[in-house]
Amino acid sequence: MSHESPIRKVLIYRLGSLGDTVVALPCFHLIARCFPHAERVLLTNLPVHAKAAASASVLGDSGLVHGTMRYTVGTRRMGELLRLTLEIRRFRPDLAIYLMPIRPYGRVLRDRIFFRIAGVGRIVGLPGEWELKHRFDAATGHYEPEARRLARAISALGDAHPEEMANWDLRLSEAERQDAVASLGALGGRRLIACGPGTKMQSKDWGQEKWRELLARLHAQYPLHGLVLVGAQEDYEVSEYSGEWWRGAKVNLCGRLTPRETAAVLEGAEVFLGPDSGPMHLAASVGVRCVIAFSAHGLPGVWYPAGRQHEIVYHQPECFGCGLETCVVMKKECMTSVTVEEMEQAVGRVLGAAMQVLK
Repeated sequence: MSHESPIRKVLIYRLGSLGDTVVALPCFHLIARCFPHAERVLLTNLPVHAKAAASASVLGDSGLVHGTMRYTVGTRRMGELLRLTLEIRRFRPDLAIYLMPIRPYGRVLRDRIFFRIAGVGRIVGLPGEWELKHRFDAATGHYEPEARRLARAISALGDAHPEEMANWDLRLSEAERQDAVASLGALGGRRLIACGPGTKMQSKDWGQEKWRELLARLHAQYPLHGLVLVGAQEDYEVSEYSGEWWRGAKVNLCGRLTPRETAAVLEGAEVFLGPDSGPMHLAASVGVRCVIAFSAHGLPGVWYPAGRQHEIVYHQPECFGCGLETCVVMKKECMTSVTVEEMEQAVGRVLGAAMQVLK
């Protein structure tokens, strides 16, 4: 992309919550590299769900963006649209960067028109109708990761290199890491297993009974490890239940930490266990190996955690890629068919590899 005219202000359009923000990290890093002296403002929803963290609390004081602009998801109120239009006009961005999930092409065209009305002359990342899909890799049977699709969408700026873990850096502060250590209490310095069993989607829920049984088995095998449970405040009870049979040292941090403090806690874990969720993406971003009971709600590969070191248990029934938040007809076949034994064996492979490294 030509940078003949100076770019002083950049507006980045990305809706979503914790996981949606984390998978866009390589793109945020690319934008910061391209426009290091520009004021970068994120146009996003605050908040998106009772269990979901706002993007602003994920990026924090990383310096990847300098502020946020509020968008009310699904709004059709003229007053709200006028407010946002005037706010964008006052900001006067030289460039808008479109980092949106796949959506109907009609909505993409509507967004283009809106930004033009708001006075944005240059937009990077608006997809053509033929680009609104994840590419399929026949060699692996996986679809293009969302992070790679986003990088492809803004490739006019350069390559975001989502395959390089340095581009997933949350830039955690020393204060955030100190808060994480304090939150662990007596678990500080111990080898840790982290678990985030909660999810806001019924179709992704493996079931608290299975999590409880898995954690009980893991404690029997790894009695010297501590257990740390993470998630939103709404996940506290399911996490308590899931960890009930873990008789060793444990702490339930659900609702007690910011997303960035949670990431700092996860940095010290040897493995993260959970469903497809925001904490899973946080764990992967700080280099922790994940063992995931993965719903077939999404296409295989699209929302897998960053990196190749993970153990993904993904059963692929005929209805895979359904996109359903609630599964009734198939009774969550993709999740109910995932056994405790499968997950236990996957954790064993991860912790076995970790022990080899320590020797």
